[in-house]
Amino acid sequence: MTRTPTIGVLALQGDVREHLTALAAADAAAVPVRRPEELAAIDGLVLPGGESTTISKLAALFGLSEPLRAAISGGLPVYGTCAGLIMLADKILDPRSGQETFGGIDMIVRRNAFGRQNESFEAFVDVRGVVGGPVEGVFIRAPWVESVGARAEVLAEHEGHVVAVRQDRVLATSFHPELTGDHRVHELFVDMVRTSG
Repeated sequence: MTRTPTIGVLALQGDVREHLTALAAADAAAVPVRRPEELAAIDGLVLPGGESTTISKLAALFGLSEPLRAAISGGLPVYGTCAGLIMLADKILDPRSGQETFGGIDMIVRRNAFGRQNESFEAFVDVRGVVGGPVEGVFIRAPWVESVGARAEVLAEHEGHVVAVRQDRVLATSFHPELTGDHRVHELFVDMVRTSG
């Protein structure tokens, strides 16, 4: 892909504006996505942080759940942060009643694994594929990945727990790089979108 990729940010809940800013800084055309028909106009999609159970309910309410599952399984590049990582998991260890995911990565995740809101923290994380040294990760009620399947690649760990994973065209991090001003993880995703096109 030689043109500037158009990357959507699922704008149902969470830190949408910060992702739009980070994607623009990473040389993508960033647009909010709220309706199923908007999926046809994008080259990639970001699932932002927020509350995974709320995202699951709102996606169903807006008629996005099945179109998103179909787009992801059909090869749409997707990047999920925090709650977005949970939504990309094939299985949640401790789901809320009725909570469903979009799937996309053969992994099992644990919600709020690093603790509650008042236990949020920042840490530097080495992410495979990101050049220039560790990235600053903001962990807010963050999940971690309990296990990954054979097709998923672990990109980063923190204190022995998997916090970044990639499978084919799907990327996920437990932390929020969009909150730091360091756009290298978004640049990695934009490169994934470019090469997939």
